[in-house]
Amino acid sequence: MLKLTREFPDCTFSIAQAPSLDDAFYESMTSGYPNVKLVKGKTYELLMKSHAALVTSGTATLETALFAVPEVVCYKGSKISYEIAKRLIKVPYISLVNLILDKPAVKELIQDDLTPAKLKVELDKLLNDDVHRNEVMKDYADLWNILSKGGAASANAAKIIVDYAHERK
Repeated sequence: MLKLTREFPDCTFSIAQAPSLDDAFYESMTSGYPNVKLVKGKTYELLMKSHAALVTSGTATLETALFAVPEVVCYKGSKISYEIAKRLIKVPYISLVNLILDKPAVKELIQDDLTPAKLKVELDKLLNDDVHRNEVMKDYADLWNILSKGGAASANAAKIIVDYAHERK
């Protein structure tokens, strides 16, 4: 992901730091990247100002969508862990956004698909392709509608995921 920042020199890339990691951990990796800034403890403020995001899965994908920030979901782990997980967990998507909508609303670049070239294509679409960006935003509106039914977003999200898991058994 850091290599990608050189392909977009006019953009500022911000990294939302994990609170459990030292600043030095991030600084050692980002020192040669002038358009990268580190943000700690202000993830939501960062999302409110973001035009696009590269997100490493988990609940962050859902949070990013709820802040209406078009995203690419990025996940790469050890080959053995990935192969084990792929065999144990049978789901068509990795992001909560896609699982809840039951379609590929946000692009997922997983394991060997997470390359600088593919990431560049996807980020470029989010930043410069209005048709694509509008499709993502429409899907996010659908996500909001699903989650806000009856005013119980957390319960609705949990129910969708549990129902989905039971259907796939």
